[in-house]
Amino acid sequence: MMRVFVEGIGLLGPGLNGWPASRALLTGDAAYVETPTVVPASDWLPPAERRRTGLPVKLALAAGREAFVHAGRDAAITATVFTSSSGDGENLDHICTTLATDDRDISPTRFHNSVHNAPAGYWSIATRSQAPSTSLCCHDASFAAGLLDAATQVAVDGKPVALITYDQPYPQPLHAVRPITVSFGMALVLTGQSTDRAFATLDVSYGAAAATVTRMPDHGLERIRASVPAARSLPLLAALARAAPAVIVLAYGDQHLRVEMTPWPRP
Repeated sequence: MMRVFVEGIGLLGPGLNGWPASRALLTGDAAYVETPTVVPASDWLPPAERRRTGLPVKLALAAGREAFVHAGRDAAITATVFTSSSGDGENLDHICTTLATDDRDISPTRFHNSVHNAPAGYWSIATRSQAPSTSLCCHDASFAAGLLDAATQVAVDGKPVALITYDQPYPQPLHAVRPITVSFGMALVLTGQSTDRAFATLDVSYGAAAATVTRMPDHGLERIRASVPAARSLPLLAALARAAPAVIVLAYGDQHLRVEMTPWPRP
């Protein structure tokens, strides 16, 4: 078992416009209404880089920025773990469509945005970070894989790590075989020590067998959780919003992660 402390949260999803505005929706104290995800352009990036970014980069930067503001930490010196099942689906579709024609020229911007660690690269530009960064993909278990990796780094290195997870829908015809329904981004700033910024502990343990996963009681939020790999984080976010002890089970292929959340006084 690995113990990490939560210092900051960032959240962007359909009807989920930032952590403070989403807490009552996640706890059921306010009615959840699904509306399109609103992803702001990041003024962290210079104008030239900002024009080149796709939706996944904007999702990652917006969620990550909110989490660091919440934590009060310096993003330039904090390690990161980026995890996504889908990457930049629109860019991938455009490249595949172009390669299926006689004119197969791909622009350099399209090409460099197609690699899975593009958001990590833009993050380093935006924050001027030279801290270590990992980019992961693990199909439907991408969030669980990212959480396991981030918790492991915190436990081994003893330094803070930010986990940033994001997904966007694919266009057709890719959507027909990989139906991710909405755009969703979330970030956690984690540390290995108790600080005056920490407001919860997560005890993360790996299980070698399948287990019943934790679901969302709200039907709308459960539909998003089930259809967007990054949104598998919703039960953990709901537990953090309720600020009450909880056990969250996340599927990890044929295995699972067990996350015991214990709240602290800070909201």
